[in-house]
Amino acid sequence: MRSTRRLRTGVVAVTVLGLSGFLAACGGDSEAGDNSGDTFTIVQYEDPTTAQGQGWAKAVEIFKEDHPDVTVDFQQTSFDAVRQNAKILLAGNDVPDVIEFNKGNADGGQLAAQGLLEPLTDEVSERGWDEKVTGPMAAFARYDENGNAGEGEWYGIPNFGEYVMFYYNKDVFEKAGITEIPTDLDGFEAMMDKLLAQGVTPISSSASTSQGFNQMWVWYSLVSALADRDQIDDFMFLRDDVDFSADPWAEGTETFAQWIDKGYVGKNLGGLSYEQATVNFLRGNTAMLIWNNGEFARITKDASFDWGTFTMPGANLVMGSSGHLWGVPAKSDNKDLAYDWIETTLSPEVQNVIGKNGGLPLAGDPSQIDDERVRALSERFNELVDQDAISYYPDYPVPGFLDFIQSNMQAMSNQNENASEYLEKLQAFYDEGKESQVP
Repeated sequence: MRSTRRLRTGVVAVTVLGLSGFLAACGGDSEAGDNSGDTFTIVQYEDPTTAQGQGWAKAVEIFKEDHPDVTVDFQQTSFDAVRQNAKILLAGNDVPDVIEFNKGNADGGQLAAQGLLEPLTDEVSERGWDEKVTGPMAAFARYDENGNAGEGEWYGIPNFGEYVMFYYNKDVFEKAGITEIPTDLDGFEAMMDKLLAQGVTPISSSASTSQGFNQMWVWYSLVSALADRDQIDDFMFLRDDVDFSADPWAEGTETFAQWIDKGYVGKNLGGLSYEQATVNFLRGNTAMLIWNNGEFARITKDASFDWGTFTMPGANLVMGSSGHLWGVPAKSDNKDLAYDWIETTLSPEVQNVIGKNGGLPLAGDPSQIDDERVRALSERFNELVDQDAISYYPDYPVPGFLDFIQSNMQAMSNQNENASEYLEKLQAFYDEGKESQVP
């Protein structure tokens, strides 16, 4: 889940929701590998202002230089458009040649299991992509025959990473007498009480069922803070049974409900999107914004105040993952060009553009980053990866999970549902989804 989900919007020049016109623009008549005179169609949803978006712009420039006889059709859509319509798009007769798609069993796993994506394992081996995409960053690039992540064929290639943090307004903190970032959850709550006493909403959040992702990230960050590696992996990769009435789920969800009651995340969130949450932070209306590195470049550009970042104080694990995946549709007419495109996005030139603009490249050179704040962002990410402290995103395990979680986040935020009611529904939805995934 973008990105990013930041990063999951942008100027929509083309959207998969307009399937008839979109599909007509996607196809080509040439055979895979015949690159002369082709139109090569790329579908992606990164905001052009993000580090990833700027990286892709550099990749297009390089790709055109390397393939002067190819017309590049670089199409901008939205995360939701791809997530909701990818099956229809990729099952059609006219498909893009390469597509960015969401990770996880619920999205990428389903596309792989239904034969809509080309296996990339041979290309991974031949081109050495597995030397750049390793460990937890490779976990959601591979799927088995049932669409479960973690093993099987490679179906997607990420080339950047993500982790969730709090962006904070240093001016607001100073006015509230906050001089140090707390080191544990109790200290974090005490700090937020100080902010409330100053009439400031501590965390800018959102809970719309359409791109209101912030509340989901607050909730899962609290669960992750209390979880261990096995508990998250059991949940994420459909291994041992998960009891959502037990900790860390119970304690994390109850704490989340308390944060809603105390006003830590603001009010009237049901109609707010993550974009509105970001704008509220940039306007100085809130002290913090929970998001991943996808908004780093934007906040650097648009914030009129001094700011910094930190991860959940005292957390065992931190939300994050590899970035979204580049995949090659099974019906692509230009598979060789698609492999070259993926190779280009992993090149040092593109990776270092991502890194310098606040992204987290998987094959970049940190020594190329001059900005101290940007370099610190990458250093923290590398620490989390090295410590195996990434808890992924909560919507990955089963189909329909993102919509289900968002709907219940809205209900809890509106105080129409309590923690135990949500956990009971969560158990039923997850168990049913797992049963359909695991033979």
